[in-house]
Amino acid sequence: MQIRKILLIEDDPDVVLTLTDYLTAEGYQLDSASGQKMALDKLQDEHFDLVLLDISLSDGNGFAVCSAIKQQGNIPVIFLTAMDDEYSVVTGLDMGGDDYISKPFRPRELLSRINSVLRRTGNQQKILCCGDIKVDMEKALVLKDGQEVCLSALEYRLLLVFLQNQGIVLSRRRLLELIWDVTGEFINDNTLTVYIKRLRDKIETNPQKPEILRTVRGLGYKAGD
Repeated sequence: MQIRKILLIEDDPDVVLTLTDYLTAEGYQLDSASGQKMALDKLQDEHFDLVLLDISLSDGNGFAVCSAIKQQGNIPVIFLTAMDDEYSVVTGLDMGGDDYISKPFRPRELLSRINSVLRRTGNQQKILCCGDIKVDMEKALVLKDGQEVCLSALEYRLLLVFLQNQGIVLSRRRLLELIWDVTGEFINDNTLTVYIKRLRDKIETNPQKPEILRTVRGLGYKAGD
């Protein structure tokens, strides 16, 4: 069985030691970096299956590191930080973070979140298509009729959820679970409505008569026929 490799970007040596011991015992290979430059150098030279990322680092900050990671590819990122205010959580997710865990945390909860993110991202096709929409997941590139479509991190995540579940009716509640995979008061039904409208405006030829993201009255939404 393949051993998954995790990069922990954290400047607290006690946290590094604790997580190294715990996650190694759970079958993961862990490497660490204390600051932004060291982390980006490691990410350029080595392959990692997932990144655990603190916001406050010895140099730079976690938001900048997450942005750089998502520009280079689609490595999943879990923020692991004491900054649990709403602004920090929303900023981290908007930048493409796959999950957000506040310190202090319970190791078993962290392990569960890691496993969940890896299940969600680890067996994805590299190219997804629906109608005239094509998504290159390695490059995080969305094309409509061959022309690039610029999506926000959350719009992109929502599109992936639909394309990875083509033909399946997804309720609004299930969509929120798949998009966020975290709990927080800022997550609500209105948020989903706004992002579905924004996404349709960008990918549908006629957003008033959507052919890619269809509404199934009384049940939810589905991609494709």
